[in-house]
Amino acid sequence: MVFLPVSQQSLEEGAKILLNGGLVAFPTETVYGLGADAFNPQALAKVFEAKGRPYFDPLIVHIAAIETLETVAELSLLKEETRKKLFILAENLWPGPLSIILPKNEKIPHIATAGLSTAAIRFPDNDAAQKLISLSSGAVAAPSANPFGALSPTRAEHVRCGLGEKVDMILNGGPTRIGVESTVLDITNKNIKILRPGGTPKEAIESLIGFISGNEQLTVNEKQPQVSPGQLKSHYAPVAALFVLSREEIIQKTFNKDNAFLFFDNSTRDVWMNTQQPPSNVIVRVLSEKGCTLEAAAHLFETLHELDACGVSSVFAQLAPLDGLGEAINDRLIRGACIE
Repeated sequence: MVFLPVSQQSLEEGAKILLNGGLVAFPTETVYGLGADAFNPQALAKVFEAKGRPYFDPLIVHIAAIETLETVAELSLLKEETRKKLFILAENLWPGPLSIILPKNEKIPHIATAGLSTAAIRFPDNDAAQKLISLSSGAVAAPSANPFGALSPTRAEHVRCGLGEKVDMILNGGPTRIGVESTVLDITNKNIKILRPGGTPKEAIESLIGFISGNEQLTVNEKQPQVSPGQLKSHYAPVAALFVLSREEIIQKTFNKDNAFLFFDNSTRDVWMNTQQPPSNVIVRVLSEKGCTLEAAAHLFETLHELDACGVSSVFAQLAPLDGLGEAINDRLIRGACIE
């Protein structure tokens, strides 16, 4: 495994690895991705093997130019009204943390899409990711670069600890900016809906194309191929047992040894500290001092990785308000929590 900072030379070397059927972990604005040539079924199989990912959970295909869209998606199968909405979304929200479900082009192997006739397509808002994709085949299929079901990586070091020698190259581009995965939007049906909340808020999408349905959280049939990644009940889990609580619940939660507390904002933490008066060595973290969901999302996985490194047995985490990226934060917390 080669671990290199992002540079023109390392990006060119990474592109060669992709074109030769290897795996490259690379930064995006959301989390680090584990990339393989989207047109190479043998390379795609390596992604599933490296992550321990079930084959019924599809990958997201990343592109670096709108012109590439027709090489990975069969746009002729979309209704005219749907195509108009697609290009409105692409013009305003790409590059960015939005993956759009579209009919797949026959060039994309079925292994990438869990055998389905649709594929999730994304244009990441990260210079290194765009250059790597452009220097390779123009399309890179990439889930998050972590063992399946574990915390997503927001730093190259997280990838190295989680996957190590299973990856041919890790490109270190520093911490990611958004910190949660992309929003996945299905526009292939009359009822346009979010399958996974993420880095693009629902409000931003609705301001462009009108009303859309929210995600059907925790109600998918896990025995069937998934239309979108990140829909399984148990996902994004830290090593420590994770318990999610409302603001009222976490304020009343008493301190116990080997527990950590993760608050959404400073005000809730301060109320808890005054109410419970825990010892000075209590492990407490806050996602956003002033309660900004954008800042909290950027810190979520990073903080959970840090708490795992502290060796705590349990983490009690406060749910976020539902505005902005709050829904995405809560989705990751709930899926990573202990199921009772």
